[in-house]
Amino acid sequence: MTDAKDYELFLTQVNALGTSQRGGLMTGHVISIGDSGVIVDLGLKRDGVIPRSDLERLPDDEAQLEIGDEIAVMVVDPVDQDGNLIVSIAQARESGDWLKAKKLLENDDIFEATSISFNRGGLIVPFGRLRGFVPASHLSELPRGLDQGERAEYLEQIVGKKLPFKVLEVDPQRHRLVLSERKAVRQWRQERKSEIIKSLNEGEVRKGVVTSLREFGAFVDIGGADGLIHISELSWKRVDNPGQLLQVGQEVDTLILHLDYAANRIGLSLKRLQPNPWKTAAERIEAGMVLDGKVTRQASSGIYVGIEDGIEGLVRSTLGYTLPPEGMHVRVRVLSFDREKERMNLEMVADEELVAVPATVEET
Repeated sequence: MTDAKDYELFLTQVNALGTSQRGGLMTGHVISIGDSGVIVDLGLKRDGVIPRSDLERLPDDEAQLEIGDEIAVMVVDPVDQDGNLIVSIAQARESGDWLKAKKLLENDDIFEATSISFNRGGLIVPFGRLRGFVPASHLSELPRGLDQGERAEYLEQIVGKKLPFKVLEVDPQRHRLVLSERKAVRQWRQERKSEIIKSLNEGEVRKGVVTSLREFGAFVDIGGADGLIHISELSWKRVDNPGQLLQVGQEVDTLILHLDYAANRIGLSLKRLQPNPWKTAAERIEAGMVLDGKVTRQASSGIYVGIEDGIEGLVRSTLGYTLPPEGMHVRVRVLSFDREKERMNLEMVADEELVAVPATVEET
């Protein structure tokens, strides 16, 4: 610890935790410095002894002690073969790093560090005098499906790069400090998103890049923040798979449909940048008309029949009547057409009814 205020705080914490048992942290004052080591007054019946070998573990600027200095030490051996109380300043200062790590964990804070090496399980990252471990599963950009050799090649490429991390686990007894880059990146993105979302307005158009596709829609980066285009907002036509329309990396114009500041979510739309077929169809379709269509999907309540691109109507199931299968061309009568709710109710037309039926809607 080189920062004076941090070290004072550390000494205060040590005083609160102090114990003369093995592994205990204590504070004391240097009363003697010799070739064999340092003698420390710990306020006990016996003084503590810091071996010279322990001092040699410290950086040069921290190994320069003077009589009267207040220092923190960790008990290594309460009673050695000569009856001495052996303490370690190096291990105590490592404990300061453990305390820092614990504070980061408790505060859910992010810190930056540069990885120095890797093993087959992940990255090794220095944390003061400690070494933190980042499991490969906690690296945000690690490609999936890599074999052991490919993963080692990827890890080697990011050694030496400065990255953000969050502390996942702090266990001084097991000498275990586990970190996550993935969670740090996720938190950083959320914090950045919360700032960006304040600059957006519902109804404006933003350029973006498709970052991922899911069965429920597509995520698009609109300048440092991801928004979701729900599958229902991709097209006026029915879409079963977002991959039918979009690819990762594709640039698109999107409409900001909804901003949820509390949940930090951005809702986007592609289809609302295109003419609404329900509005144009309202000029041509009215109740009583007979139309040609194609069964597009089955539902528990009946079948949906596509009349035009983006326009579907429901033919409800009727007791004792079998509805035609998906893909079949049919003729239907319009029972009702609601432009605002984008809803149309239909019924099947029997062949014998077609004799006196007027012409169907012209296709546009």
